[in-house]
Amino acid sequence: MRTTICLFTRDLRIRDNPVLQQAARADQVVPLFVLDEVVLRGPFTRPNRTAFLLDCLRDLRASLGELGGGLVVRTGTPATEVARLADEVGAAEVHVAADVSAYARAREVSLRRALSTRGCALHVHDSVVTAQPPGELVPGGKDHFAVFTPYFRRWAAAPVRRTADVPEALRVPQVRTGRLPAREELCPGDLSPELPTGGESAGRQLAQQWFTGGIAEYESGHDDLADDATSRLSPYLHFGCVSPVELVHRAGNSTSERAFVRQLAWRDFHHQVLAARPESSHRDYRPRGDRWRDDPEAFRAWREGRTGVPLVDAGMRQLAAEGWMHNRARMITASFLAKTLHLDWRLGAQHFLDLLVDGDVANNSMNWQWMAGTGTDTRPNRVLNPVRQAQRYDPTGEYIRRYVPELRTLPAEVLHDPQLLDPADLARLGYPAPVVDVDAANAQFRASRGKP
Repeated sequence: MRTTICLFTRDLRIRDNPVLQQAARADQVVPLFVLDEVVLRGPFTRPNRTAFLLDCLRDLRASLGELGGGLVVRTGTPATEVARLADEVGAAEVHVAADVSAYARAREVSLRRALSTRGCALHVHDSVVTAQPPGELVPGGKDHFAVFTPYFRRWAAAPVRRTADVPEALRVPQVRTGRLPAREELCPGDLSPELPTGGESAGRQLAQQWFTGGIAEYESGHDDLADDATSRLSPYLHFGCVSPVELVHRAGNSTSERAFVRQLAWRDFHHQVLAARPESSHRDYRPRGDRWRDDPEAFRAWREGRTGVPLVDAGMRQLAAEGWMHNRARMITASFLAKTLHLDWRLGAQHFLDLLVDGDVANNSMNWQWMAGTGTDTRPNRVLNPVRQAQRYDPTGEYIRRYVPELRTLPAEVLHDPQLLDPADLARLGYPAPVVDVDAANAQFRASRGKP
């Protein structure tokens, strides 16, 4: 009787999961998730993501139970726990999804080494975390695309694998399943009060709502901050509760649907950059000779949403409240930190990872480098002026009022540019004066890059 192990990592779903599909073809399969002690002790484990992860695991355990199986949970290092379980159940194979971070690749090496001494094969499956395998689409003579547009042309023309079927039933040997710990046991600390619920069930419900309603307005409204015409699927994509391949297949050919699919391609683009350049998670992809300022007070004001620039503060407060931020607001707040305050983008990237439920090494680091001008942006010195951004993407001031309630009585033109009000008037409202002269600071940044 052949027994396999299905090792879940960032693919916490039963639908369109080639890892589960292939593992379940054996006589018996053991679905496994390892609470990795190295990750739990590291800077990536934060309350918001831990709470979301545990939601995902509870939902996955229930879904596997409906198939006649269950989810085995172990705590330790993946190679040790997988090898131990393989010995326990006599597994001949282990199936796992490919991933791109330096840690994920080291984990794969450790797994292969630990299993090879036991005569247990490791099968690594592509197109599970991303729609296209990170190393599949490459330009001639290079190992990755450094510019999105030519990558997207190749990506859009490339075939996408068929969706994987859900196993009809799972046959699981007798094995101790293990308990799911409480969130406070893994990562104590405060949660964002408006955190979304994790799991495949919640993710599929959200995707259904998106495709039957919201996506129709995506092309025209995805940058509108107040209406928030975005899918909010990013946390579910990060944890693999929904499949990027399934989303690509499900999207039609309308302008809005193709615009949405383009964003999935951006996600794949960043993953293929990180796969080829793993150090870009913390090093400049394209160094610009920046000498970042050291200003803890300015960073604290940015982090707390107290910069005195309403649109920037609204974005930062949305992040604190929801563990999520509108993409346009992410761009504006990142530009403000790196180019207006001229603080190291890594400070901002870490703060985002501290709170974002969808905090993803590839997307977070590469998007931050894009906005800092050290990444793949072909216009690295562009600066987003928060006044003009507010006028364009929050014209009525509704988004700012939602997250900066002390300013809710002010007209939109003042919300867009608080310099129209006397600092004393702002102080009476409990709102700080701007920490910086935005125009002067932006000009100074351009000069530091040798641009007028």
